[in-house]
This record gives sequence, C-alpha cells and structure tokens, in this order.
Amino acid sequence: MSEKVGSLSLRTTAGQRHDGGMPKLVLIPLYDGVQSLDVTGPLEVFSGAGRKVYDVITASVGGTAIRCTSGLRITPDVDLDDAPPPHTLIVPGGYGTLDGQPKLVDWVRRNAMKAERVVSVCSGAFLLAEAGLLSGRRVTTHWSACELLAKQHPDVQVDPQPIFIRDGKIATSAGVTSGIDLALSLVEEDVGRERALTIARHLVMYLRRPGNQTQFSAPLTLQSAERQPLRDVQQWIVEHPGAKLSVDALAERANLSPRQFARVFTAETGMTPGRYVDRIRLEAARRLLEDTAAGINKVAKDCGYGTSETMRRAFIRALGVSPAEYRRRF
Repeated sequence: MSEKVGSLSLRTTAGQRHDGGMPKLVLIPLYDGVQSLDVTGPLEVFSGAGRKVYDVITASVGGTAIRCTSGLRITPDVDLDDAPPPHTLIVPGGYGTLDGQPKLVDWVRRNAMKAERVVSVCSGAFLLAEAGLLSGRRVTTHWSACELLAKQHPDVQVDPQPIFIRDGKIATSAGVTSGIDLALSLVEEDVGRERALTIARHLVMYLRRPGNQTQFSAPLTLQSAERQPLRDVQQWIVEHPGAKLSVDALAERANLSPRQFARVFTAETGMTPGRYVDRIRLEAARRLLEDTAAGINKVAKDCGYGTSETMRRAFIRALGVSPAEYRRRF
C-alpha cells in the first residue's frame, strides 16, 4: 500500500496460498462519490485475516482513480472489466449512488451472480437493486434511505431495523460501520470465530454485533413528547428503568389520571407507555451487559424485569438472542 496526503493507492498481493489453495478473492468496485469507510472498513477486516486467507482488490470502470465523498482520492488495482471473478463482491455505498452508476450496474448485472457472495454496504443496496439482484429479497440499507429504496423498488422487502441481513448469497448492511460487522461475520464463517474476534479486538471493537441488532439505540429512535410533564416522565423512565413504571405510577408523576396519561402519552410519542418502558428497559439491559460484569440476575433486577427469565424472553423477542449470548458477542 502506498499513501500520500489526500490520496490513497490500495494495492494487494495476489497468489498467496493457504491450506493448499488460493486465497478467496474479495472485489470492491469503486466510483466517484463512494463513502470511504464503506470501502476501507470491510477492507481492513478482510486484510486483518491475512493475505493467505483473502486477496482484496479494488476496481473501477476504466481503472481510473476516483474521489470519495470525504475528498479522499483512491487509485484502484484494476479496470473493472479486467477483474478476475471474485469469491465475494462488496458494493459500497455513498452519494455517488444518486448518479445511478449505469456502467457499474451493468457490470454487476452481468457478473455478480458468478460470485459466491454478493454484499452491499449502506446505499450500495441501490446499485444491487438496479441490477435486479434484490427482487423478492429481504434487505436493509442506511436508515435514511430505506423509504426511498422501498419506493423505487417495490419488489424488494426493505427492513429498516437490522444492521445487516443475509438472504441466500446476497447480504445487505446498514450505514457505514455496519459493513464492518457484516465483514466480520463473513470472516467468522470462513475461518472461525477466534480469528474474527482477534480482528475485532485489533479494530478496537467489542465484538461483532449480531445482524438483527437495530440500527439505533432506543433514546435516539423514540419520539419526545412536546408537553413538559410528559417529557419529564420520559427522562425519568430513562434514568430509572428499574423503578415501578406502571401506567398508574407514571400518571401520578405527570399529575394526570391513568386514562388521560395513557391517551396523551400515546398521542405525543407514537407508542403506549408500556411499549415505551419495554424499549427503554431493553436498552438499559444491553448497556449493562456490554459495559459491566454484573450478573444476568442483577441486570434483570436493575432494569425492572424482575427475573432473568422475563429478561431472556424480552431479548429473544426483540433481538433474537438471549442476554447471555448477547454478552458473549460483545
């Protein structure tokens, strides 16, 4: 790799062998307006596994240098038309997808399904959809683009919640850093969990996040009430997830009758008080499992679940994994 201010040349060495075979070829096509982290994030993960495992190359239409949204200039390894058939094709996102990238889309349409795995990061899903690869599939993309993707491609099942989704040989991921999580899951699939964890630690990540983890934490996604008493109640719930948070108790804090409180709270936040409390408690439990060594029973008690079994059911329902498995992955 050679590097200089404002530009980057991504070079790899092909032909390294491992276990008597060639390394898996990972191809990342580039274009003007690509998001640099969508490229370098997965690239760092696969490179971290070693050149005997993966050979990562970049390509562009005509082999020309491209400019990322950040202003970084990248010189690819090869012309896209000269690129060897990849084992894994990773299509990154960026504002450049708004230009349609017809030549790249045409290449993807003709060549992508020859790969063992086809991956998009962020808005790279739009290019896969334009190439006709996502029809009938469940996919995700950056939260801000999910509605547009669904509108432009009604034959695609767009899910705005997960950070990545695997549907057969197609994998799509949400914004930016979720491409790293998806890449780590592919490394784990290829060479085992220990190697993936080693790479995650090297990148100063807790561990890889499970794909069905939501793109946002609860406080970011939940709507704030306009009326001050209700906003105060919302903040109190966030700060005291282990307290008694029944409708009656919350209504008393807001100086409203239970019926009036439930009606006004739902109207202003878009969800019932009970559902809001569930979301906040789940988020609080996640943070304790990630950031502390507290036992499962204590986390359940501190977050208002009462018992570890109640918390386990809540985690399975919302995240698809138990609290113990969630902690293990982080």
